[in-house]
Amino acid sequence: MFCARAARVALRAGARRVAPRLGRRTLPAAVTARPAAYSTRSNASDSATRAAVIQVLNNIGSKREVQQYLSHFSSVSSQQFAVIKVGGAILTEHLDDLCSSLSFLYHMGLFPIIVHGAGPQLNKLLEDAGVEPEFEEGIRITDGKTLGIARQLFLAENLKLVQRLEQMGVRARPITSSVFTADYLNKDKWKFVGKITDVNAEPIQTAIQNGYLPILTSMAETNEGQVLNVNADVAAGELARKLEPLKVVYLSEKGGLFDGDAHKISAINLDEEYDHLMSQAWCKFGTRLKIREIKELLHTLPRSSSVAIIHPGDLQKELFTDSGAGTLIRRGDKLMTASSISEFADVNKLKEVLVRDREVRDARATVDRYLDFLKERKFKAFFDEPMKALAVVLEPTTESYATLATLTITKSGWLSNVADNLFAAIQKEYKSLVWTVKSDDENLTWFFDKSEGSLVRDNDVMFWYGIEPGEQLNALMKEFTLQGRAMLGESNLESRLHKAAQVASQNLKSHFASGSVANQARGFSTLARRPLVGAIATRALPTRASRSYTTTTNPNPPYGKKHASNSHPSRVALIGARGYTGQALVSLINSHPYFQLRNVSSRELEGQTLQGYDKKEIKYESLTAEDVGDMEKNGLIDVWIMALPNGVCKPYVDAIRDAKQSAPRDDSSLIIDLSADYRFDSSFTYGLPELVRRSAIAQATQIANPGCFATAGQLGIAPLVEYLDGAPTIFGVSGYSGAGTKPSPKNDVENLTNNLLPYSLTDHIHEKEMSTQLGIETGFIPHVAVWFSGIHHTINIPLRKQMTSRDIRQLYQERYAGERLVKVVGEAPTVKNISGQHGVEIGGFAVHSSGKRVVICATIDNLLKGAATQCLQNMNLARGYAEYEGIPTMD
Repeated sequence: MFCARAARVALRAGARRVAPRLGRRTLPAAVTARPAAYSTRSNASDSATRAAVIQVLNNIGSKREVQQYLSHFSSVSSQQFAVIKVGGAILTEHLDDLCSSLSFLYHMGLFPIIVHGAGPQLNKLLEDAGVEPEFEEGIRITDGKTLGIARQLFLAENLKLVQRLEQMGVRARPITSSVFTADYLNKDKWKFVGKITDVNAEPIQTAIQNGYLPILTSMAETNEGQVLNVNADVAAGELARKLEPLKVVYLSEKGGLFDGDAHKISAINLDEEYDHLMSQAWCKFGTRLKIREIKELLHTLPRSSSVAIIHPGDLQKELFTDSGAGTLIRRGDKLMTASSISEFADVNKLKEVLVRDREVRDARATVDRYLDFLKERKFKAFFDEPMKALAVVLEPTTESYATLATLTITKSGWLSNVADNLFAAIQKEYKSLVWTVKSDDENLTWFFDKSEGSLVRDNDVMFWYGIEPGEQLNALMKEFTLQGRAMLGESNLESRLHKAAQVASQNLKSHFASGSVANQARGFSTLARRPLVGAIATRALPTRASRSYTTTTNPNPPYGKKHASNSHPSRVALIGARGYTGQALVSLINSHPYFQLRNVSSRELEGQTLQGYDKKEIKYESLTAEDVGDMEKNGLIDVWIMALPNGVCKPYVDAIRDAKQSAPRDDSSLIIDLSADYRFDSSFTYGLPELVRRSAIAQATQIANPGCFATAGQLGIAPLVEYLDGAPTIFGVSGYSGAGTKPSPKNDVENLTNNLLPYSLTDHIHEKEMSTQLGIETGFIPHVAVWFSGIHHTINIPLRKQMTSRDIRQLYQERYAGERLVKVVGEAPTVKNISGQHGVEIGGFAVHSSGKRVVICATIDNLLKGAATQCLQNMNLARGYAEYEGIPTMD
């Protein structure tokens, strides 16, 4: 088990939470020895396990990292190490990862307290029992039947986790009662749901004292003994408030929180970043709620406590390496600035900070002279309130770039992520910066990560960012090559201290032997920390900061389940439900786990029961724009779908907009328009996820759903845009459902039989749409045929250079890699195969003998990916669900 684990956690060093590198020391006793009472295995087995643990530790990170964090965790009582909340999905999908990580901690002498839920399993059991799960304000309504099922399930899941741990040699104790005392949250509203009023830590402490990992369910009891259901996140939070652990860990399949560009957020300093984060358009649904709840929790805990959101397989990396693995959240410290010495409240404290870890002869006098120097220069200092970190940046003079004159950070400053926050503040203030570091600096990789370029000279390294290649950068590099660190002159405090140390050393030579300790001048780094044992040789350093990025041939990959930020239902109103697209949407929403239809509107069908929707009985209404505005003011709807003909939906959109202004809410509703009315309106986000940045759609509150012809046409052309030598021409044929339900020659089956009907041969709205979105001129010639649904495009594309069919097909395969609603095929696709399918097929790739013209075919079901499926895809993104939730894909 440990060998396999070691292989999985061999990780590269990172820079997210870089801490000062210390000399190699032996691991603490917690790793090298274990009380015999804590294990029933033989001494030989114990030794083998310890050896395996140490092997894994070495693969996770350096011995310095492991020892530093282990010492940190061992500095508190056992029950104050960590509270770990385990969701039900983790117990189902990642049980071995979880148990392996917990076994790892156990064999290091660390005893995390585990609190688990079982939400997904409960939903499944209730469904099998014929009980529809009900939620109100995101909280499960727990009646007697639900509580009985939940109680049995929690006991079974608890036992399953305990037994798996024991199979791995971990002594685990199930604690299923007597920890949480609760009152009814609101008996009339949520029935048997509890609000925790007290936490009894005695069963937990007893388990740990006897060498057991405590495994808790999130069930609570009233003073009268009635069992109540409690959310596992809430239970973990209350337990943390009682025990005040160093770490609160939420295990998540997603492995962290993600920003608007779907990048994992590595660390959050709440005191510095909370307001900014909450103002971001992408910070909504579960992400917003989680950050807010964590802020409330951390404000009740000591500042030394932190919260981590991680995947169970990354627990060791998160706990024992500087780079971490998931999202680390701390209260942190507010950063402060000063632009003159007089702005420091305590100048003596400032001097002590500048001297710390720099105690050489004449250091204090050197610092005094340096402060006098700063009084004559324009500078800005950045520091946190306790001054665990301090940086001084000199404003540009004749150069256009600023210089980092000094930077000093304590060990606790590194551990609490102040270093990254401070540097981020500098980057925000200064668009370009230059600084130097000794090549044996223990935090050299951190500086490489913060820079855009670097240059090595002897034992010095110069870093910079914000300076574009050209005359200025050439001059800077030339000056550094000639002068080294001396190019910064008197502005660099470390350089001054180094000179002072050298002078002092020279003065002592006449009194001491050449090899004496007093004669050995200490080398100072920019961070004033001890150098690494076995410093990097200068020739081994790159001349430019090396960076590695995870790349994909698809520049806009889909948003999978790990990007989902919302697990609560969304209420949907469908305005214009009578048409073919409306019917297709009803069918899709009916099978969607989160979207719930609340209102459907159609004048012709008013009063009739909606067919094809099984979640609840809904009758058609005839909603006016005024009705819609009132519903929006009262916060009754989360998603407004406008499935109306062109030119009809504006009054409804205006009513919703006016209501939003008069009654704004934290969770803004979404408007998605299926007509062409807003496809050229910049206030609406164009919703073609395969070609438009998904992060933009995910943050949108107004989306224009693309046209059916336009969707297939753009997907069929987009990968070749940069190779065009003229306007592509699209010959498109649609089934008659594209003409809607209102009778016309274009949906008259008798008229279309044995016929092909051309229409709008120039300036069709979809021609304008494709040209606008692709940024090129296109020609579109639409036709309608006798089949019901499905579109076929034959696209003629002139090329500016010779290409082969294989080249072009590969280009398309790479561009749409990972897209589950786009399928690239070899042969020309057919309407017969695409009808009823939820994506687009692209193929053909016939190249003219000249090599400079290609004909590509694309097919799409106009009612699905051309309308309803694409609408649902956009709704998923904008409402924080996995992009393909509820959509049958084309895998």
